[in-house]
This record gives sequence, C-alpha cells and structure tokens, in this order.
Amino acid sequence: MIIGYARVSTDYQNLDAQTDALTAAGAGKIFADTISGSKRARAELDRMLDQLRDGDVVTVTKYDRLARSLKDLLEIVETIRERGAGFRSLAEDIDTTTPAGRLTFHVFASIAQFERERISERTKEGLASARKRGRIGGRPPALTAAQKIEVQRMRDQEQRPVPEIARLFKVSERTVRRA
Repeated sequence: MIIGYARVSTDYQNLDAQTDALTAAGAGKIFADTISGSKRARAELDRMLDQLRDGDVVTVTKYDRLARSLKDLLEIVETIRERGAGFRSLAEDIDTTTPAGRLTFHVFASIAQFERERISERTKEGLASARKRGRIGGRPPALTAAQKIEVQRMRDQEQRPVPEIARLFKVSERTVRRA
C-alpha cells in the first residue's frame, strides 16, 4: 500500500497541495502533521510508523516534509526500512525500494544537510559583521528612555490606568507594564 505523509509547520500553512499530490501518486492513506519538522515527536508520523506493514511505501512530496536534519531523516527512513517498507519522495524522484534509489536518497540528504549548515553559517557571519559595524538586529524599542521614565512616573506615582497611558504613548498595554 502507498502511504502518504504530509507536514506543514504552522496552522497558517495549507496541506492541500501535498495531499493532492499524494492522492495523485496513489496514496491509499495519508497521515498529516502541523508541526515543525525539527520536532522529532510528531503524533501522525509516529502513528504512521506504527501502522507500517511489509511492502508498504511511505511517500512524501519532498523529503524535507519528513525531517529537517540529516540525522532524523536517516533514522526515520531506517525505521521505515526495518518495518519492511520503502520510502519515496516525489519531488526528488527518490525510491528506496531500489539500490540506486537508496544511493540517490543518501546523496540528496547529505547535500540538503550541507546546505542548511551553510545557510546557518552565512546568517551567523552576516549578524557578526553587522554587529561589528554597530548594527544590532531586532525591533527598535517602542519607547525612548525618556518616555519610559515618564510612563513609569504616570503609572507608579500618578496611578493612571495602564490603558490610558498606552493610548497616550500609542503603544500596547504590555509595553506600559514592562516599562
């Protein structure tokens, strides 16, 4: 049986494109999670792995839907293999039911891990370079130092209501409470 697995990271993302592609590929059953791929504990993935039978083929639209790290991807595919099932990725045209497919899978997985590590390195280098030039990332403060002092005075000494102070300074009530 062809078993589909789909995953998106947030509730704002949609599984439809993945489930449509898996159905078109012949998936008789589709398991779907809404959780980051970096999380290893995923309810539907675990349920799918528990239900695998000899001869099943786990199919995904892209292999990064199954895992985000090379270590997890290899472990999950090994679990699939131990249960007598195969793994297939539609986008990369990988099918571990064949020796050539297993080789291709390992090559693609290694390249993907390398690229993720390079992106992380470039990001860190860029942030370090910006810090050297005096640029600090993140959102600018909602209140200046002088405004913070005034907010604290109005809140603590004058006992003015937080919503009123927030409206005056055009900030959230939480910002007023943190000041």
